[in-house]
Amino acid sequence: MFQRLLSLFKPEKYHTKMTQFIQFGLVGFSGLVLDTCTVYLLRHIIGLTASTLLAYFIAATSNWLINRLWTFRGAGKKKKYINQWLTFLITNIFGFCLNRGSVLILFYFSPTCVAHPIIALVIGAAAGMFANFNLSRKLVYR
Repeated sequence: MFQRLLSLFKPEKYHTKMTQFIQFGLVGFSGLVLDTCTVYLLRHIIGLTASTLLAYFIAATSNWLINRLWTFRGAGKKKKYINQWLTFLITNIFGFCLNRGSVLILFYFSPTCVAHPIIALVIGAAAGMFANFNLSRKLVYR
C-alpha cells in the first residue's frame, strides 16, 4: 500500500522541479547582487527610481542567460536567443510588478530603504521569485 501511495506522488517529478527551483534561486541571488551593485553605482547619477528600473533589466537579462545555460539547460533551445529573452521579459511582467512594486513602495514609505536600497531590493526579489519561477518554467524554458 505504501508503494502505491508513494507512486502517486512521483518523487522524481518533484526532484527535478525542486532542483530547478534551487538553481533558479541561486541564479536569482546572483541577479540580486548584480541588481544591487547597479543601483548603488547609478543612484547618484540617474536617481534612485531610474537606477532601480534599469538595474532590473540588467539583472533579468543576466538571470535569463544563466537560467538558459544552467537551470533549464536543454529546454527551450529551439527558440532563438532574442525571442526567448523577449518571452522571458514579457512572461515575467507579473514578477516585475511584484518585485519593483514592492521596492518602489518601500522607497516611498521608508526612509531607511532609501538610505539602504538593498533592504527593499531583497524584499522585492523575494516577492517576485515564485511567480517568475513558475512562469519561466511553464512558458519560457519548455
